[in-house]
Amino acid sequence: MERLQKILAQAGVASRRKCEELILAGKVQVNGETVTVLGTKADPSVDSITVEGRNIGAEKKVYLLLNKPKGVITSATDPQGRKIVTDYLKGVRERVYPVGRLDYDTEGLLLLTNDGDFAHLLTHPKHHVPKTYLATVKGVPHGTDLDKLKKGIMLDDGMTHPAEVEYHDVDPDNKEATIMITIHEGRNRQVRRMFEAIGHPVQRLKRIAFGDLYLGTMKRGLFRHLTKAEIEGLKQSAKTAEKRSKR
Repeated sequence: MERLQKILAQAGVASRRKCEELILAGKVQVNGETVTVLGTKADPSVDSITVEGRNIGAEKKVYLLLNKPKGVITSATDPQGRKIVTDYLKGVRERVYPVGRLDYDTEGLLLLTNDGDFAHLLTHPKHHVPKTYLATVKGVPHGTDLDKLKKGIMLDDGMTHPAEVEYHDVDPDNKEATIMITIHEGRNRQVRRMFEAIGHPVQRLKRIAFGDLYLGTMKRGLFRHLTKAEIEGLKQSAKTAEKRSKR
């Protein structure tokens, strides 16, 4: 017997947190009975479990890396009919979900999977898996401005963790600079808000790394399957980041 949200996550329905929301919303049935209590246990080898009328079952685990284009919603569905990341996954039969989010106006490395435990491991706040971006900002920040980001900067939802920041490129003709920044949190629009706080709003933003996994030269809109070594590397990144956060 396992908790229902864990069974759903392991079956690739969604992340564990999202599965809890599905249960609370009355969208999960066990043996024909709607379950709305978190912590309810079931046996997937014996019980009939459905989500929105669809039977769940053992599904092949899939781990994908997509180079998300700008102007695409990081979601498996969108009521407004806008372009979503799963539109780019031609040939993928499994029902996968994004691991974390990238803003509509942000491009770059996005992970998708149907392994709820894997997604939970990489997105749980206690793990602080590092994520690296190239941020092209208005103007050229002074070194003292970047030092503020390195030490941590106060936002409206609290102080950020220290970031790793360095100049990547400077374009004096267009009066802009591209900064490489690595953060260890996942707040909403965090990188954009950090640069706004030092007076250099972001004009273009691209995620180039998640843990030790790099985007490389993959073209926008394309995806590939992760290797076993990359999957294990991401898991190790989460474990290493958790140990670092406890120091």
